This record gives sequence, structure tokens and C-alpha cells, in this order.
Amino acid sequence: MYTSFLLKLPGIFGLLIITYAIFAKKERKQDYLFAIGGAGLLVYSIYIKDLIFIILQIVFISASLYELSSLKKDNR
Repeated sequence: MYTSFLLKLPGIFGLLIITYAIFAKKERKQDYLFAIGGAGLLVYSIYIKDLIFIILQIVFISASLYELSSLKKDNR
């Protein structure tokens, strides 16, 4: 029972982090939070073995990291 709950924690924290990121004012911080939250949801989606959700999270994380790298290039 406790193991099941512990394996759901990354998903819970991932969702909370993504929700917080929506309200973040700085775009760079927002992208970091999206990537971290997406990673938590990816761990959870692997745990529940949902292929569509796994693919969705990989795309979401990739998009966040791509935008983050674009922002870094613009700041140079």
C-alpha cells in the first residue's frame, strides 16, 4: 500500500510544479519548472504503463527544453 503511494508521489509533485509554473513570471523559470514537473509526470506515466501519456510527457519535456535552449541563445 505504501509502495503504491510512494510511486504516485512523482506524479503528484510533477502536477503541482507544472501548476506553479503556469503562474511563474519569468519565462526561463517557467520552462525549468515545466521540464521538472514533466519529468515527475513521466515517472508516474511509466509506473502506470500508459504509452500515450509517456509519449505526451516526452514531447512536453522536449518542448520545454527546446524553448529553454532558445531563450539561452537569445540572451547571448
